[in-house]
Amino acid sequence: MKRTANAHWNGTLNEGKGEISTQSTILNNTQYSFKTRFADGVGTNPEELIAAAHAGCFTMAVGAVLSQQGITPGDLSTKAILDLDMQALSITGIHLELTATAIDGVDEAKFKEVAEGAKANCIISKALNVPITLDVTYGG
Repeated sequence: MKRTANAHWNGTLNEGKGEISTQSTILNNTQYSFKTRFADGVGTNPEELIAAAHAGCFTMAVGAVLSQQGITPGDLSTKAILDLDMQALSITGIHLELTATAIDGVDEAKFKEVAEGAKANCIISKALNVPITLDVTYGG
């Protein structure tokens, strides 16, 4: 299986602009620029897309492990916070904040164990070479 995305850029770093599109077309010529990446412009940026991909992958992985154990996942919400070091121009880590409610058949300790496993083993986590931390809020 292959997934594709395209990016186009025109102009200098500070004044230029570009568009990003994905195979699914959910992003279709979505704008990005210096301002959307390093300030408060309208559009997206690569780091935001990495955080979104990680949040989605991790949350789905938690749901998958619970399902494999015969547990209905309930409501799972994850916020991914990507740390970008502007001096080194590098991603220094990602922090995941998972909130879970309406899950029957698993206690908090087991749920946290499942979440830690998903953090280590989701496809995006394995693709990243940065520290990944996790906080879990479990509402049962």
